[in-house]
Amino acid sequence: MLKTFVLAETISTVATTNTSSNTAQASQAAKTATITNSSYKDDNISINLTETTVNHTQVYVADVTVSSSEYLKTAFAQNSFGTNVTAKTSVTAADNDAILAVNGDYYGANSSGYVIRNGVVYRDTVRENSNNGDLAIYKDGSFKIIYEDQISADQLVKDGIVNLLAFGPALVENGEIVVGINQEVGQAMASNPRTAIGIIDENHYIIVVSDGRTSESEGLSLYQLAEVMKSYGAKTAYNLDGG
Repeated sequence: MLKTFVLAETISTVATTNTSSNTAQASQAAKTATITNSSYKDDNISINLTETTVNHTQVYVADVTVSSSEYLKTAFAQNSFGTNVTAKTSVTAADNDAILAVNGDYYGANSSGYVIRNGVVYRDTVRENSNNGDLAIYKDGSFKIIYEDQISADQLVKDGIVNLLAFGPALVENGEIVVGINQEVGQAMASNPRTAIGIIDENHYIIVVSDGRTSESEGLSLYQLAEVMKSYGAKTAYNLDGG
């Protein structure tokens, strides 16, 4: 990908949004957590990991329940907002003491498109492919698909949105598949590695990651990914940057 071969331009360094009380509470809960190879559970967070095969593709599923939406966070690579600032997901996760982390969007490869992270607007110009829609994550942890050409970034924050992910398209809305059978992202191949997030119920989420483009794992189409999300009960689901 292009962003692999260009220098990063840091526009701003992001201060942590965790309050000392939240950090202390999470740290204390983590000390008494029950952890296995496929699960994590403390007083506030429950994660169960499963692995399955769908359409000759290896699919990894994380079923996540939190006591409060405060535990659902986003983070920038290298803790910086800018152009083509990159880092491995595992590194960003470690830098932010994350229990579970996946790719988000690819805002840094674009010069336009709203960027809202943890309640802060970093960019407020409408993305070129705004018809894909964005995933809006509200303060109460609920999800909604919004379109940048229909509402301003400032209004989104006023409405209670704390995080906005701009990749897409939407996969499931109101429990029904909304992506077309042959729909893809730009010129992408029909079968790809995928990452998606969905909401099942209040503070109950599903995250799906699939391998692709290998002899062992073909990859999923967007429609197949939507089928997976719906099968786990997602009411709203959104396609993220699959790599």
